[in-house]
Amino acid sequence: MAYLFPSAEWVKAFQEALNASEAYRVSAAKWEGDFYFIVSAGHGLKEPVKFYLDLWHGQCREAYLVEGDDDKTPEFIIEGPLPVYQDIFSGKLDPIRALVSRKLKLKGNLGKIMRSVKATLDLVQAAASVDTTFPEEA
Repeated sequence: MAYLFPSAEWVKAFQEALNASEAYRVSAAKWEGDFYFIVSAGHGLKEPVKFYLDLWHGQCREAYLVEGDDDKTPEFIIEGPLPVYQDIFSGKLDPIRALVSRKLKLKGNLGKIMRSVKATLDLVQAAASVDTTFPEEA
């Protein structure tokens, strides 16, 4: 079954893929940090879509689509347009390069992410493993 990105069902499938990934469990064993990922409006999205991930020592403890106000204050906020996420998931764009070139905007400590490149790549690999469809241009 293909999951529409970004949707609550996709976020749940991503959490399951992440928690099933032995590579991520090993590479992120010392990682502690949580994120908001924001997909900007446009490219088939009428408004921005935000989802939350709580990543802790190689596991995703919590993941959900944020609807309305949310009381979290995550360590990192990453925002970008849908095509950038598509390029990252398809392997056309390296996620670290996307951050450094500001194709994805980051609020948070880039140095901490740079010290965990393997974990970042394994996280993206888990996202890419989810059978995903993307919104069509309106």
